[in-house]
Order: sequence, then C-alpha cells, then structure tokens
Amino acid sequence: MANDEGRKVITLEDPIEYQLEGTVQIQVRDQIGLTFASGLRSILRHDPDVVLVGEIRDFDTAEIAVRAAQTGHLVLSTLHTNDSISAVTRLLEMRIEPYLIASSLVCSISQRLARRICRHCAQPDTDISAATRDEMAAALGIPADEVKAWKGLGCVECNQKGHRGRVAIYEFFLLNEAIADLIRPGLRTGELRRGARKLGWRSLREMTWFKVQRGLIPIGEQEKWTHTIDPAALLPKSAAAG
Repeated sequence: MANDEGRKVITLEDPIEYQLEGTVQIQVRDQIGLTFASGLRSILRHDPDVVLVGEIRDFDTAEIAVRAAQTGHLVLSTLHTNDSISAVTRLLEMRIEPYLIASSLVCSISQRLARRICRHCAQPDTDISAATRDEMAAALGIPADEVKAWKGLGCVECNQKGHRGRVAIYEFFLLNEAIADLIRPGLRTGELRRGARKLGWRSLREMTWFKVQRGLIPIGEQEKWTHTIDPAALLPKSAAAG
C-alpha cells in the first residue's frame, strides 16, 4: 500500500502493524513520554494533510485531535464504543465540548469482520425462522417470501469449514446540521439514535441483513456479531407478564 505523492500523511500507532510506503509512521512509546497526546502535538508542527491516531484514550488526545480537525487536517482514529453513534457520547464523556464535536466530527463507522460463506459449497438455507424472516423483510423492505439466506456445507476448498475468508459488516453514522443540534451535555445514546434513525441511519444489524440476503454471510454470523433487544425484557416481570 502506498500514499499518493503530494499528500503528507503521518501516523501515530501502537503498534505499527503495516509498513505504508510514502507515509511517516511513529511508534508510541509511553516509557519515554511519547504518548498519543504528546506525539500528536509534535505531528501538527509538521503541517500534515492527514493524521492517523491509533486510538483516542484520554481527554488530552481527544482535545488535540478535535482541534486539529478544526484547522483543516483530516484526522482518522479509533474509539472503544459499541456502535457508531456512541462515538459522540464517548467524546462527551471525555469532556470534549459539544460544539467542538458538532463542528469537527464528520462521520464514524462501526465494523466487524464476519466469516464469508465458501462460494464453492454455498447452498440455500431453508431453515429460516418466522421471526428472522419477518425481521429481514422489514430491514430490506421486501416481502417475507422473497427473503433468502445461504450457508456453506463444507468442501475441499474450505477444508470442510463452510466458510472461507472474511467480509466486513458495518454501520455508518454521518453528522449533519440536524444531528449536530442534538449534541449537548448529558445527551443519551438512545436519544441520539432515535434522531439519527429519522434521518436515515440504520444499525449494524439492519445493514448486515443485506449481506445475508446476498449470500455473503450465514445467519449464524449475523447473530454472532449483532444483537437485538427484546423490549419486553426491559420491563418488570409483572408488567411483562401482564
């Protein structure tokens, strides 16, 4: 992998996993004081076009990354969250001002790597439960009788495993003015999720059903990497029973 000439890219990683041609890569070393925060401060003095920060772990790193994004740098990083929308609330928990998040965060992506069905032994999966069929139909916007799924039976090409390689499943959260207006101290993820859904955001589980329908992953991988919450499970037992 190589970087385009004329674009200055500097990364700050822990550890450096891939050597990228045409890119300046810096290994974080906490024992000598080269942390994500201190390294990021030094990087910005070199006026890069693109900055990759391996992980935003604390307030100092988050604040510098946000400030860098506001001054015209493209900043890429990772956060420990359950989904794409939680990136906003995670930054709020790090004490980043809401107006800074609203003006600097462009988008966030949550992804997993699911096992891909072996194309040599893929067969239609006829054992689809009624609940799964209805959920898929709703997510895909198609009639229930058009729902399809596949599974790998196992062959010499996949060493009898039924799967070969991986495929990315992901959800994409894009900020706009309507979403930015919702960002404030004390914002709950559920409230932000409801607002985003009205503007077209779809969850990881919903997006993954497209991969199932196309025969890229089996239903089992969908259930492994995504989940849904039963509203009845959130109610007291007496209320749920009634």
